[in-house]
Amino acid sequence: MNLFDLSGKIALVTGCNKGIGKGMALALAAAGADIIGVSANMPLSGGETELEIQKLGKTFKAYQCDFSDRASLETFIEQVKADYPVIDILVNNAGTIKRAPIAEHPNDFWDNVLAINLDAPFILTREIGKRMVEQGSGKIIFTASLLTFQGGITVPGYAASKGAIGSLVKAFANEWAAKGVNVNAVAPGYIATDNTEALRNDEERSKSILSRIPANRWGTPEDFGGVTVFLASKAADYVHGTVITVDGGWMGR
Repeated sequence: MNLFDLSGKIALVTGCNKGIGKGMALALAAAGADIIGVSANMPLSGGETELEIQKLGKTFKAYQCDFSDRASLETFIEQVKADYPVIDILVNNAGTIKRAPIAEHPNDFWDNVLAINLDAPFILTREIGKRMVEQGSGKIIFTASLLTFQGGITVPGYAASKGAIGSLVKAFANEWAAKGVNVNAVAPGYIATDNTEALRNDEERSKSILSRIPANRWGTPEDFGGVTVFLASKAADYVHGTVITVDGGWMGR
């Protein structure tokens, strides 16, 4: 079990104020890592994620960043690199979704989703990953989606961004695997979070979705603890460029 021990590691987790990102951060802390958390609305002190991680005996440092704003992203990157010369684990989880039929899907929806879901994680991974390459070690985990493989309905920007994440993971892995840096992704299925609230509130869509999930339930943020710790640990040293689905069996149906 020492393969899964993250004691002494520092993990940067984006979008960990709630939902899947929070579940990932808590699991990494339970495995021994100290956490750097960032999101647009992250409380700078006394937040729920921070308090729960502190109860696990680990440290938590909070930052705020609007990932749709390039200047804000660049400022955050410079600050976190100055504050933490070594970051061992990067989890690119922050994301957004905008729903509208394709024929009426506005440009600002498209631009906002691509900026947060694709541009920001690429830039953050490039900049943080450079140091991992220099130190000869590092674990990078992206949050992909079932829409990495499928097109979805009324979410073209989200589908495009998550499809691109699947390819980006492979592109990074192709260049960095031989340099000691693992780059992989987790693809959530239908999870009970804010992003899926509209679907869960739509009785017909919710019933249709649930009938397709072999596990017969919506997922929870806690379902991502094990796979996140695995990909962040020595146990995954020979896992590169892979997208692991956590979907209750959806993709096998």
